Amino acid sequence: MNKRAFLVACLMLPLFLSAPTQAAEKLTVLLEWFVNPDHAPLVVADRLGLFKAAGLEVELIAPSDPSAVPRLVAAGQADIGIHYQPNLYLDNQAGVDLVRFGTLVETPLNSITVLADGPIRSLADLKGKSIGYSVSGFEQTLLEQMLASGGLSLDDVQLVNVNFALTASLIGGKVDATIGGFRNFELTQMKLEGHQGKSFYPEDHGVPAYDELILVTRPELVADNRLPRFLEALEKGALYLTNHPDEAWKLFIAAYPALDDALNKQAWADTLPRFAKRPAALDHSRYRRFADFLVKRGLLKKAPELSEIAVELP
Repeated sequence: MNKRAFLVACLMLPLFLSAPTQAAEKLTVLLEWFVNPDHAPLVVADRLGLFKAAGLEVELIAPSDPSAVPRLVAAGQADIGIHYQPNLYLDNQAGVDLVRFGTLVETPLNSITVLADGPIRSLADLKGKSIGYSVSGFEQTLLEQMLASGGLSLDDVQLVNVNFALTASLIGGKVDATIGGFRNFELTQMKLEGHQGKSFYPEDHGVPAYDELILVTRPELVADNRLPRFLEALEKGALYLTNHPDEAWKLFIAAYPALDDALNKQAWADTLPRFAKRPAALDHSRYRRFADFLVKRGLLKKAPELSEIAVELP
């Protein structure tokens, strides 16, 4: 380097050193519930710095009212919401404008749960029994189909609203079964409290497979270039979970130390196989089949066009 070039470089060096780095773009993610192992790919992607590497600052927010999540996202109070595929159709019918652009948990988690040492050995044994539930609507449609596979109808059982005390109501003998408990949590919770549970799964009893947890946004954000970057980082987080489950667990509890207990550790292991490894991918046939199921069961008047409620980002 000649003297002139060296002098210019020295003069420019302070400018390079003082130049500000590009600020990360913010994204708010409104969860469907408090943070738990169902959100592992999000937490791990954040702890590994994958969102930061994508130029994003992602904030995970637990809702004060889980039922308000779809309306808040549709109203622009958050960029992204964690939601349920079955409820997406119902929201569309009710005029809540949301679009699915990614998947977090790609298998059903819902189930009918009974005590393993109780009298219920098959769904047919629920005749004349009481079933506790938390949320009316889709879960009752789910229950209706499952009962039908055992030769029963809703008229053959007594529905009891137990709010969110599903496990306590079942263990306490207030109901004979529950609908709405997640198979990756409630069974472990019962076991830790000294009671073995048994679950009947919707997909084994005539209910089409569906995505339990999906990522939704409002239509005007679908073209936002933050979303594909978010999904790419999420995919890397999900793959890290698959390849390094123990290391990922350490990252998770470092972020949320209060969750370092037996229930969440087992839930972690039970949920790992259910995370979407390709969160951006959209299974068109699965979504159409489920919409047709909801129409057949009378929960939807008409199936929406798939393009109205779901997209696959490039």
